[in-house]
Amino acid sequence: MLKKFINYAVPSVFAMFISSLYVIIDGIFVGQGVGNLALAAVNLVVPVSIFFFGIATMFAVGGGTLISESFGRKNIPKGISIFREAFIVLLILSFFMSFIFVVFSKKIVIILGANGNILEEANTYLKYYVMFCIPNILGIALSSFIRNDGNPRLAMLATVSGAFLNIVLDYIFIFIFKWGIKGAAIATGLGQILTVLIIMLHFLLKKGHLSFGKTKLHKENILRFIVLGFPSFFMEITFSIMVFCMNLAISKIGNENQLASFGIINYLTTIIYMLLLGLSFGVQPLLSFNHGAKNYENVSKFFKFTIISSIIINSIYFAISYFYGYNIVGLFTKNRSILNETYIGLILFNLSFFIIGINVIPGYYQAINNPKNSNIISFFRALLFFPITISIASYFWGLKGVWLSPLFSETFCFITWYFLLWKNSKSVLLNYCIKSIPKKQ
Repeated sequence: MLKKFINYAVPSVFAMFISSLYVIIDGIFVGQGVGNLALAAVNLVVPVSIFFFGIATMFAVGGGTLISESFGRKNIPKGISIFREAFIVLLILSFFMSFIFVVFSKKIVIILGANGNILEEANTYLKYYVMFCIPNILGIALSSFIRNDGNPRLAMLATVSGAFLNIVLDYIFIFIFKWGIKGAAIATGLGQILTVLIIMLHFLLKKGHLSFGKTKLHKENILRFIVLGFPSFFMEITFSIMVFCMNLAISKIGNENQLASFGIINYLTTIIYMLLLGLSFGVQPLLSFNHGAKNYENVSKFFKFTIISSIIINSIYFAISYFYGYNIVGLFTKNRSILNETYIGLILFNLSFFIIGINVIPGYYQAINNPKNSNIISFFRALLFFPITISIASYFWGLKGVWLSPLFSETFCFITWYFLLWKNSKSVLLNYCIKSIPKKQ
């Protein structure tokens, strides 16, 4: 059991770790090669990139769960059909979104809060970033699909290769070609194209069951993987709403330097967020397959492994941030005021990830085909707790309140989950798969 968990979780976590490293290096190049204003501009566009990521994960998790369940029930043709339908819908949707965001890029960054000097920088970054919307979304989704098709190592190789190309091109475009913030966006897009090309080897070499081909779109199937994957989209939108609310709060009580501080914090916290996400992605095929095969005790064990792993990852990350955070922040900027504020904000912000690591419950419910509870948790997190906590905390404690608001919000989210969905539910989470479903005869 543990070996199987490691075989799936480690490649996914490692791929996300490398992805987060290239995001951080991208931030270092932007900060050192373009300036603090560019850091603030990129941070304003973060909700858009999270939105794209949410769309991709909605299809990846929703479709992937149904694919693994079908494989677990030995219904291979159904799993292949679901994959083909999900891919076609995602391709059409990503093309449409790319067109809309390119045409209305300036209006979008204004809505996100860009003004003055930041406006043109943010508009430039967004316009070039969304030109690569299709490979961006397909790369994320296809990585998950081939992981569900028994090829987690190729998914890791594709993500890592795209990340390394991004880093190399970042340096070339920013420091040699002097393309500024535009170069950072183009480098990211080209890295995503390489990721998709490597993933295609899985299908060309026929490494699994999944394949491209003609298929009819069935309304009921599309609705199923959208409904099942919606909590993933909701969770990403939750993070997007958090970034948006924090940008607004900082704009009201701070200045461009403090927006730049938040930009650096976003870059650095990407690493722990992506590690936890990689853990969730890695274990999802195991949960879904065993749930489909009615191996309910295995599902419970894999979930326990996930919780323990998240606690270990968070502890290591927090220790590194606490002891070496000041030096790491110094890689982004030499401004002493930004340095001090960013370090304090990073430590306070990082406290929330201990609770976030436990609040991986929505992903668990999705994997066992129970999206209702995932949506309940995500609703409380995004639309209720965080807007309230950041308003109150920033009013009483200023910028420190902004940094602490995710901790307060996640704590309330955990308490709500415990009393509404665990303590008062017949399907106690860790024993759900054993007690709430009839045993095999």
